[in-house]
Amino acid sequence: MIFDIITIFPKIFNSYFSESIIKRAHKKKLIKINIHNLRDFTKDRHKTVDDRPYGGGAGMIMKVGPLYKAVKSIKSRNKKYLSAGRQEKIKVVLFSAKGKKFDQKMAQKFSKLDGLILICGRYEGVDERVIKYVADMEISVGDYVLTGGEIPAMIIVDAITRLIPGTIKKESLKEESFKTQNLEYPQYTRPEIFSPDKKIKWQVPKILLSGNHKKIGEWRKKHSKMIASRR
Repeated sequence: MIFDIITIFPKIFNSYFSESIIKRAHKKKLIKINIHNLRDFTKDRHKTVDDRPYGGGAGMIMKVGPLYKAVKSIKSRNKKYLSAGRQEKIKVVLFSAKGKKFDQKMAQKFSKLDGLILICGRYEGVDERVIKYVADMEISVGDYVLTGGEIPAMIIVDAITRLIPGTIKKESLKEESFKTQNLEYPQYTRPEIFSPDKKIKWQVPKILLSGNHKKIGEWRKKHSKMIASRR
């Protein structure tokens, strides 16, 4: 799968994408991540990507021209790598506070695509013509305001990459909370007893040490529901 990310801060992604699961998926050629500097698609010597809003108002608005050129260039380049049928399986996403909420179901749908072009907004917003004519959809990652779309882009890439076959073990996906529509049960590992000081002992529930998988399953199911009821 190809991820094309359009941003004015391309170096933001260097650290996150060069570690852990995403790094391994890239090494296995399960994914390809291309970071595009929006300023490369401008013509003026100042590489301007924003301007004042018509009608007045606070802040600056990202211009339609550079974003249109960036998306057009990416689509043109991807034609060299993808057949005509697969080219239709590419979506252009703009991150926006008013967009559709990203969730695990959407991540699963996106994992079936061949590519995603992710537009990272900045400043006060993006020219509405980008929303109407360039992007296929707007996505929000939560009911809060972020400085830009770079962190949402990392979230999208992370959530989708781990669903691509071969990225992580099937067993790891099998019991995931959102896939099974259950919250995770409490989990423990060694040591069996942890003592921050002599008077305190934090112990692993004995049932988990019993080896009785039926009872362990019942305990996990019960405690998943208890956690769900508290939320």
